[in-house]
Parts: sequence; structure tokens; C-alpha cells
Amino acid sequence: MPAHSIDRRTLLASSVALASAAAAPRFAFAQAPGGPPVAPVRPVTETYFGTTVVDPYRWMEAEGPEWKTYALAEAAYAKSVLDAIPGRDALIDAVAHYTALVVAVSAVQIGGDYVFTQVRPAGANTFKLFVRKGLHGQDRLLLDPDAYAPKGSHASLDWWAASPDGSHVVFGTSPGGSENSTARIMVTATGAILPETIDRTEDASISWNADGSGFFYNRLQAGAAPDSLDKYKLSACWFHHLNTDPATDAKVLWKDASPVLKIADIDFPGVSVTPGSDIALGAVISGVQNEVRLYATSVSAAQAGAPKWTPVCVPADDVTSGAIHGEDIYLLSHKDAPHYKILKTTAASPDVASGKLVVPESASVIRGLGAAKDALYIQDLNAGLGGLRRLGYDGVLTTIQTPFAGSIDGLYTDTLHDGAWFFLQSWVRPTVLCYVGPDGVVKLTDIAPQPPVDVTPYTSEEVFATAGDGTKVPLSIVYKKGLRRDGSAPLMLNAYGSYGITEDPAFIARWLPLLDHGGVFAVGHVRGGGELGEDWHLAGKKLNKPNTWRDTIACAEYLIREGYTSKPRLAVVGGSAGGITVGRFMTERPDLAAVVIDQVGVSNATRSEFSPNGPPNIPEFGTVTDPEGFKGLLEMDAMLHVKDGVKYPSVLLTTGLNDPRVSSWEPTKMTARLQAANGGPNPIILRIDVDAGHGIGSTRGQRDRETGDILAFTFWRTGDPRYQPKG
Repeated sequence: MPAHSIDRRTLLASSVALASAAAAPRFAFAQAPGGPPVAPVRPVTETYFGTTVVDPYRWMEAEGPEWKTYALAEAAYAKSVLDAIPGRDALIDAVAHYTALVVAVSAVQIGGDYVFTQVRPAGANTFKLFVRKGLHGQDRLLLDPDAYAPKGSHASLDWWAASPDGSHVVFGTSPGGSENSTARIMVTATGAILPETIDRTEDASISWNADGSGFFYNRLQAGAAPDSLDKYKLSACWFHHLNTDPATDAKVLWKDASPVLKIADIDFPGVSVTPGSDIALGAVISGVQNEVRLYATSVSAAQAGAPKWTPVCVPADDVTSGAIHGEDIYLLSHKDAPHYKILKTTAASPDVASGKLVVPESASVIRGLGAAKDALYIQDLNAGLGGLRRLGYDGVLTTIQTPFAGSIDGLYTDTLHDGAWFFLQSWVRPTVLCYVGPDGVVKLTDIAPQPPVDVTPYTSEEVFATAGDGTKVPLSIVYKKGLRRDGSAPLMLNAYGSYGITEDPAFIARWLPLLDHGGVFAVGHVRGGGELGEDWHLAGKKLNKPNTWRDTIACAEYLIREGYTSKPRLAVVGGSAGGITVGRFMTERPDLAAVVIDQVGVSNATRSEFSPNGPPNIPEFGTVTDPEGFKGLLEMDAMLHVKDGVKYPSVLLTTGLNDPRVSSWEPTKMTARLQAANGGPNPIILRIDVDAGHGIGSTRGQRDRETGDILAFTFWRTGDPRYQPKG
């Protein structure tokens, strides 16, 4: 990198960077007393397929010293606004009180006699890796990611995978929520770290070979700058032998490796192998696209870097995942089956065209599958609630009864052990880790103990709002019993609606202070998500994207009409791709809500593909280089729909300066445009965390403080007298 260039993550990788801010060139911004900084307007005009687009803040996308100074000035203004809210600190304490009580378990894996778990212990700030001998053994701390934290920052455990015999664990850590993982290998028995390290393993997708002597992994290309459009392009899958130099690793799957393969620049190649099978399944994932391209070869050939790939399926076959047991390949597909079906092929004839239907489409939406020693376990979604089925290798399909109605996630199986592990929770019931054996009986484990929180005062209900086109939109509502439906309650309506992701019932301890204040938490399961199958996803994708925010509008209108809240008490919340949802909600219906919370949100959709994570997202949102793609993206672009003189709601936007998914210039541009255009008195602020990314690697303390700020801002702007600043 040239010495004169500026790299955002180098300058702002941790809070320590603030101490050196004075060394950067100084820039002055107009700023009224007590008001936000005013960003310079330098219009850039472009014409796409006959449509002219004017971008007033294109200069921010370089994220150079001037942008940095402006962003930190916005952060200082937001801090001054939030600091002035009475009761804000008490709210943060209330949030922290609840989250500290929860033993949060996010993953489980079996390796030999060991049970590995990723846990954030009660009161802890970060997730750590623990291990125990057998289900009832004593937990032992195996890895604390903060051992790899740079001074003045924190580190996150991004991913990990134990070898089949449990003797080793490969794991990735990154600083400051950046997700820029470095892989290391630990000896389970002693905690010793092997000498080799592997950088650029942000999307490692680890798969160990059967004897635990090595693993397949994805690695980003060398030489691409962190903020380059090439960062996520031309990644490759490699095989690493333990105790060897990664420079000697065998390259297994990559673009142009073979005439048989079709791999584009933005594709992520990976290889999956399963104990007890000689099938190596090569997966080519096109950015965020759910439908994959699969190939098969022998494990030995793949390990040697000399695979002979045989096609299994192409994206048009609508296969989204697979599992291997012995010589059989199970494929999950929504081809002519929007609720999904399962097909079975074999190593001898792996092509999906020869597949046998083993689980037909039904009323249940199949969300995942996993092969165990005894059976294939199937994760379902039934009208918003999780379900589980067992397909014996004899072809018998049975339904498993769960201890209570809720959501299922984290399904784990492996072909060396019988049964399946999964997490079960609901809006008002904390998470439990369950195990189901071949007999179909579900047992609760002690790995996720219930927190000492009285949940009996809370309740939830599932209803439907009717969208403008007549579509029934599922809507979850959570509140404290005894709620008066007279429109006086503050309500936070969360909506997302992208990638086919489902917003499943979850016990979220940090939102309990909202309910304790007499508030309501609601989730709109809007189109673009996967709650009702692939058709629901497609109905909110690309040119259909307006359905996503209009479904959210319909949910808001239902909640107001039914007395759960009122316009002056309503807050709308969305994050990441949900920034499109809440941004266009606000620009289309600025009168409908009092508050908009836009967390690390996509705000400038026509420019997103020109950020490092933009190209992988083209399959979901489209590209401006295509007429239809541009039309859809223009409609999604919240910043370009902001109009001068409109009275916008109170808006709190957030970003983390290490965000690898939605570049910080997007919420920064949106903030500047809203502040410049706003025709009313409502505050518009940008909350910035200099030691955070997209939130995935944030500590409990960081999340607690952000949640407290969101609640305080919401209570203030929805008129709660306890939170009104003096003067």
C-alpha cells in the first residue's frame, strides 16, 4: 500500500486510534451551537439507463482523513445528545443486569469423548471455548479469545471446529469486531498451540478429515487491501496437514482449477468431508446466494490436491445444502417445492437429476438437515415454530416432540455419534440445549442453565397484519401481562426481510427493560425472509423489495389500530440489510413512527456494490450495471429518497468503524443527508463505536451500552417524562 494512502481499519482498528487523531490533517465543519456538524456537499451526477442520480456525499466513500474527522464529530455530537438524557445510565445498568444473568451458549460439538461448547459465562464479556469429558463432565476453559486481543481493544472467537477424535481444535480470532480471522490450532489435552498460523480465514468453513491429521479451509486471496473491492474475490479452498507450513498446503478448489468447474470471482469454494465416507463434497457458494453449485470427488484425491470433480448440482437445481452418510448424498432443494424437499443421490451417481425423493414437500418449511450415525435429522419451521423430524436410514420418517413450543437452531449432528443436539427457546422462555437420541426422546442438558430471571410476567402472541396487496404478514408481539391496549405503550417494531433469513422466536434478555417499562417488542416477519418458504423470500427480493418495507408499514398500522401503541409511541428498528427496510419505511411514511433505529444499516443501496462486501451481495439485491438491477436498487436506496423539507422522525443510526459487511460510509452519508434535509425539530444522530464492526464480534458490554442508548433515545422521543432532558 502506498505510504500516502489511508486504510480505515489501520487507522481506526481500536480505540487507541483516537489518541492519534490529532496527527491527522485538520478539517473544519460548520456546526451550530449544540448541533451536529454539517457535511460538505460535493454533488456527483451519474446517469443510469436514462435516469439521473445525484449523490451529494460521494467523497465520503474514500473514508479518508476528512471523512474520519467528520465521522468522529458526528460521534461526539451523538454522545452529547445521549449523555443529556436523564436515566440513560440506569437503563444501561438494567440491561447489563439481565444480560449478566444469562449463561449464553451458542454452539456445541462432539469430538471423541469430548463435548465442546462456545459459552459466554454469566457476567462474562465475551464468548469462550469450553470442553468437558462426556455430557456430565466438568467444564474446562480451553480458549479465551482475549488472549489474542491487541492493547486497547478486544478479540472475538469468530469460528472453531474440533477434530473428529477431539484431539485438536482449529479456531479463528479477530480484533475489534473486524472478523479478519487468523486461524490457530490447539491441542485439546494440554492447551498447547501448534506453531502454524493462517491469516485471511474470515470464511474458513473448516472440515476435518476422518483421522484428524488435517482439514480443508477457505482462504481469501493474498494482496487485496482490506477496503478493496477485491477483498472477497478469488478465494480458494486448501487442505492443511497439522504441524506443517501453510505455504505448503494443497490447493483443492478454486477458479480455473479444472474445465469441469464453474467458479466466478465472487464465489466462495469449500470442501466438506464426513467420517465413514470417501465422498468429498465441493461447494461453490456465489456470495450470499442460497443456491449452491456442488461437485463430488474422493477424499484422498482432494487431500492430495488432485481431485477429479464430478458435478452434483448447479444453482438452477435450487439446492441450498447437503449432508453425507456413507455412500449417500442428501440434498435440500426448493426446486418446484417452496417449502423444500430432500433428495438422495449416491457416490456412484451423484448428479441431482438421478436423485430419489426421500422427504417430499409438506406444510412444514425445511430449514436444515444433518446426518448422524443413526439417522438424518431434519429441522423444520411450522407457522413460526421450530420442529424436528428423524429420517431413519431405513426410510422411516418420524416427528420428534420438543419439550415446549419455540424455535430450534444450532442443529448439530455427526456420523460418529447417534442423535442430534439443538437449542430450543421462545420469546418468553430462555434457551435450553437439548439432545435427542435414536429413541426420539428429547433430553434437556445442563450446558445452558436457566438464568435466575422470573419470566412469568411476560407473554407473547402471534397474529397477522394485512399488507396493501392483501398478503397476510406474520407478526410476533411480546409484552408484560396486563398491558393496556390504549395506544399509550412505547413499542419497538423490528423488521429485516432479506436473504430468506427467518426472525425466529428468541429470548432476548437485553430487551426486558423495555417490557418492564410497560413497552412492547414486536417482530414483523416480512417478505424477503424465509418464514413461509422460498416464495416468501422471493416476494421481497430485488424488484419485489418494496414488499419488505410495505409489509413493515402494514405491521405498524396493525399495532396502532389494535391499540398496542400509537404513532407518537412507535419506534421502528432494523439492522444491516434491515437498514433498507427501516430507511424506506421512514422515507415512504415519515409520519407513521416517532423513532427510527437504523443499526449498521444499508442506506445507499445503489452504491453498496462498490464497497468490499458489495460484490458478494449482488445475487440478493442486484447490480446497477443491469437495467432491472438498477431499477430495483434505486427503489431500495433510502438516502436517495430523502427529500428536503420533510419532517422526519427522530433517528438514531449506528456504525462500527471496523465493519466488514456494511461500510461505515453508508450510515455516515445517510446521517448527513437526513440532517441536511430534515424540515422538523427531531434529532438525527449517528452513534459510532470505534472498537466494533458489524456487531457480530461485539462484547456483552458494548451491546449493553448500545441497547441502553437505544432505549433511552426511544423513551425520550416517545414522550416518557422520566427521560426528558432539562432545558
